[in-house]
Amino acid sequence: MAIRTLIIDDERLARVELRKLLKEFSTIEVVDEAANVADALDKIDQLKPDLIFLDIQMPGKTGFDLLAELDRSPQVIFTTAHHEYALKAFEVNALDYLMKPIDPMRLADAIQKVQQLEAARAGVVEGEALLNGILTENDQVFVKDGDRCWFVKLNEIRFFESVGNYARVFFGSNKPMILKSLNALEDRLDPKLFFRTNRKHIVNLRMIEKIEPYFNGGLLLELKGGDKIEVSRRQTLRFKEMMSL
Repeated sequence: MAIRTLIIDDERLARVELRKLLKEFSTIEVVDEAANVADALDKIDQLKPDLIFLDIQMPGKTGFDLLAELDRSPQVIFTTAHHEYALKAFEVNALDYLMKPIDPMRLADAIQKVQQLEAARAGVVEGEALLNGILTENDQVFVKDGDRCWFVKLNEIRFFESVGNYARVFFGSNKPMILKSLNALEDRLDPKLFFRTNRKHIVNLRMIEKIEPYFNGGLLLELKGGDKIEVSRRQTLRFKEMMSL
């Protein structure tokens, strides 16, 4: 399966060189390029790439600014001439951090990480908690975290929370971790029951007890059990349309 890829860099020659290097990888399909954050946001919305190669220092907004504006982020590999951003890159769950000029061997290592994650999303990794196909509210899923195991109905789960390339599942008093990214979970969950509120959370709509206006045009949801989850400004419009508010 092709990994749909977007190259984001304000330097045309850097984009050309990276595109050339990526031709060596049969699984990578470069769907487009972007030269700045505004252009990149539009193309991510339209093309929904699986992977972005992202420069950090660009005119106007940085690569970190771009990620802050996304609710559903593709996998990210940073490409930069500045080594001092490496720690921050991994704090935003980047898969890798490649220094320019890009070394082909380092690029190959980064692509291997992407392929492993895509395999996990496809259910190839042994011990996946959730199998392929759209899950309905009455489906029961097997969740394993360390030595503990549960069979949980989807309608009993209050919300999912992103933890890097994993997700934490909240039900009852439990919150085990599973080997699934939030993006992969969103692809599997029934959109009539579960809603992506922001980059870090997917909530069960039937667990919502209270809705309040919140900072910067967003909303604040209070769930059964007292959990409070923010709906980002970008997702608030979709949420209101869905809930007919």
